[in-house]
Parts: sequence; C-alpha cells; structure tokens
Amino acid sequence: MNELLAGLVGSVGLLVVVLAALALVLYLVPIPLWIAAWASGAYVGLVTLIAMRLRRVPPSTVVNARISAVKAGLDISINDLEAHFLAGGNVVRVVNAMISADKANIPLPFKRAAAIDLAGRNVLEAVQMSVLPKVIETPRIAAVAKDGIQLMAVSRVTVRTNIDRLVGGAGEETIIARVGEGMVSTIGSAKSHKDVLENPDHISKHILSKGLDAGTAYEILSIDIADVDVGENIGAKLQIDQANADKQIAQAKAEERRAMAVALEQEMRARVVEAEAEVPRAMAEAFRAGNLGIMDYYRMKNLQADTVMREEIANTGDDPATGQKK
Repeated sequence: MNELLAGLVGSVGLLVVVLAALALVLYLVPIPLWIAAWASGAYVGLVTLIAMRLRRVPPSTVVNARISAVKAGLDISINDLEAHFLAGGNVVRVVNAMISADKANIPLPFKRAAAIDLAGRNVLEAVQMSVLPKVIETPRIAAVAKDGIQLMAVSRVTVRTNIDRLVGGAGEETIIARVGEGMVSTIGSAKSHKDVLENPDHISKHILSKGLDAGTAYEILSIDIADVDVGENIGAKLQIDQANADKQIAQAKAEERRAMAVALEQEMRARVVEAEAEVPRAMAEAFRAGNLGIMDYYRMKNLQADTVMREEIANTGDDPATGQKK
C-alpha cells in the first residue's frame, strides 16, 4: 500500500514537472505565432522568437506588424521592427503609417517613419493629414487700418503635412502665429477699413505670398477669411486721449505760471513794505541834516490825510456833498 502511494505521488510530481516544462517551452517558443507567420509568408525562425522573449520584446507585436507589412507588399525586416521597439517606438503605428503612405503613393521609407515616431509625432496622423488636409481656425485677430477703424477677422487655414519637414519642423502654433501676423500687417497697411471689407481676399493673397509655411512641418494650401467685424474707432480714441493729455499739460503749465506770478507779486509787495519802512528813517536823517523843516513835515501829513480821504470816498462811491447833506 505504501509502495502504491509513493508511486502515485511520484507520477503526479513527474506530471507537474512535465507540464511546467511544457508551459515554459510554449512561452519561450510561441508555436501558434510561428505558424501564423509561416502561413502568411512572413517567416520568422523559432530561434528569433525565443531571442525576442529573452530580450523582453513581445513577439506578437513585432510579428503581427511584420505580417501586416508583408501582406501590404512592404519589405520590413524583423530586426528593424525589433530595434524600433527597443528604442521606445510604436511598431504598429509605424507599420500602419507606411501602409497608408504606400496606398496613397507617398514615399515614406522605414527610417524616416521611425525617426518621426521617435521624435514624438504621430506618424500615422501625419500621413492621414497628407491625404486629407486639416483646417486650422485662427483666433479672432484685431487690427487697425490707417483710418483708425479697428477690424476683427477670423481665418481658416487649410494645411497638409510635409513629410520631409516633419522632423524638426514647427507645429500648428507657428502657423497660427504667422497667419495672425500677416493679417495684422495686411489690415494695418490698408488705407481704409472699407477696402478690407470690400475685398477680404486681399488678406489671404497677401499672406500666401509671404511663404509662411517655410520651416514648418506643414504646407499651406489655402487661407480663407471666415469673418470680418468692425470694431471701435481706435484713431478717435487715441486723438481724444492725446487731447486730454495736452489739456492736462497746458493746465499744469498755466498753474505753474500762476504760481510764479503770485510769488513775484508777493516779492514785489515785500519790497514795497521794505521801501516804506525806509521812509521814516530817511525823514529822520533829513531832519538831522536840515533838509526837512517842520512845516514841510506837516504839509506832507496833510497831503497823506487828504489822499486817504479821497481813497475812502472812492471806495464807498458817495459824493462828499451828498454825505454832508445826510
């Protein structure tokens, strides 16, 4: 009985070892994937599949991408696909982009597609945009014509991808910025805002003539002005602001002149007071020198009193005779 039990345990253990070994072999050697590649004409050796496992490259991803390429008539080696995956690229997206480009008669070798993918751009989307151009709508751009009227315009830019300049070329933000600059320049050079409203196509023609797509990853096909609205009269506002500024400057200068005049007047009054203070001293000196007599002094005092009386009568506006009758 014990021998039978020991034999049963040994058989079960052997079976477990065999199953584990079989699972390991099937993991290292993906037989179904090898058969699928062989049946599709994209043969991949068993040793290559095992090496992929050891290099931590998913064989299904690389082999399925190669099968798709071979079925589409593209010859891409398994080493190139594996190297691109190890570099951090998206193998499936690159192969799909090459298939789409081949169907659209767009030359796209594997090295260029891999470089575009590794640069962080979506190579499949770029190929699709080459076939079906994309419309980029710019934000509302405000510009002022020479007559001072503000215009606000919106344009739609139709672009398609330039595969040759996709690596290192500028993106959509540059296209929008250059188109906006061209719109401001064109509207600003117009003599009147009415000219722009009558012929908005002049804006697109002027912008296209500048070659704004140079150095970018796109080719501008057309620029269409979607909307043009009349804004504020910026010229009149600037003139009003300038007039207010000139007015404030003139008021400041006038206040300065008034302050100077007041100061000069006070200075002259101080001089008069100072001169009047010298009169008694001069009279005293004249008495001592004998140049002024007592009768001359009384006549001068009578003259001063008469002058004061006349000034008081002039201030009240009353006649002396009238004042006596009252």
